[in-house]
Amino acid sequence: MNITERHQVILQKLQEEGRVSIQELSDMLEVSGVTIRKDLKLLEDKNLLFRTRGGGSIHNPYAIERPINEKEFIHAEEKQKIAKAALSLIRENDSIIIGSGTTVFQLARCLHPTSHLTVITPAVKVTLELSSRPNVEVLQLGGLIRPNSSSVAGSQAERTLEGISCGVLFLGVDGIDLDFGLSITNLAEASLNEKMIDSAQVLVVLADSTKFGRRGLGRVCSLDQVHYIVTDHGVQPSVVEALEERGIKVIIAK
Repeated sequence: MNITERHQVILQKLQEEGRVSIQELSDMLEVSGVTIRKDLKLLEDKNLLFRTRGGGSIHNPYAIERPINEKEFIHAEEKQKIAKAALSLIRENDSIIIGSGTTVFQLARCLHPTSHLTVITPAVKVTLELSSRPNVEVLQLGGLIRPNSSSVAGSQAERTLEGISCGVLFLGVDGIDLDFGLSITNLAEASLNEKMIDSAQVLVVLADSTKFGRRGLGRVCSLDQVHYIVTDHGVQPSVVEALEERGIKVIIAK
């Protein structure tokens, strides 16, 4: 098989699966990993794919930071469905953390508990949404507000979390990568997210399917710390299988 034929096979597999691995291509095409790496570089130079660790992807694996007002309208319907599906993970008289981001904000919007619920959050929009909601008590974490996310970050918020233990953390992320784990685009918020994970007994990630196979600048945690991922039907079945093999319950919103 010549180089043109190899490239056709690689691009066809990308169209079908969204990502490819060097090892898989090497075995299938019966060439060395060095050859596959060269093929992927040539295809990336032609803007036909993005190289990733150990392979290639049809999607840009590196998330960029967007203002929250812009992100709110991206995949809005999927985010609403994800939020509604996540409601079933909240128990009566529970205490929860709702992180920052447009998907977890949708959870706040559809949250109408019939019994007392304590909500801890760094997100100003979540606080404004829930501050007058019946049966909801809100603890707003303090600190400097980042304009891009309308959320606080920094040592003051982190110190508050050190004295808190709660039931469930609902976390929004910019990237979910099987090797890299969970990540977001801002380092200060990544550090705060780590503290929120330490404060909660259960970690639930709310993320639409475009977040899979991507990486943000700041790593939050490995996938070993995740209990649930709530996403939409666009996620690849092979990714769901890989996550469930690690003990993560994947909920597909309908």
